[in-house]
Amino acid sequence: MPESTMLQQSPSLQTEVRFEPLVMERLSAVLQVEEKAYAHPWSRANFLDVLHSSYQAQILMADTTILGYFVAMKGVDEAHLLNITVNPTYQRQGWAQVMLDAITLWARGQDAEYLWLEVRVGNLRALQVYESHGYKRIAQRKNYYASAHGQREDALVMRLDL
Repeated sequence: MPESTMLQQSPSLQTEVRFEPLVMERLSAVLQVEEKAYAHPWSRANFLDVLHSSYQAQILMADTTILGYFVAMKGVDEAHLLNITVNPTYQRQGWAQVMLDAITLWARGQDAEYLWLEVRVGNLRALQVYESHGYKRIAQRKNYYASAHGQREDALVMRLDL
């Protein structure tokens, strides 16, 4: 896992950016970001399940600010990205790519051959980020995600060959 990188906030100020494990003490702050980022956020129970499992859950921090986080799980010869979120305040600054690089390094370290994820078909910005990172569209899952007014939205299944 990359230890840290530098965040250029202005020409004269640099802040260290680092990954930290998701721990109970950070859960409320992560939930605030999750609720700000999504119309259908993960619940506290979802994150508690992560904390009680062997999932890889990391927060990307700049000082005390959460830039983003991800949750991934190891399979037999693959890994699955379950959640990746960039704090809406810091979107479009390249932090998703930083986290995808970290996830890829972790998955390779687990001897995974593939890294899988699902993404809403309507999340065009995320699709562009994943495809620019080398993920390929593999399949489509009908009615996978909850959507507005009781509707459901399809998911695209994507894979990165490691």
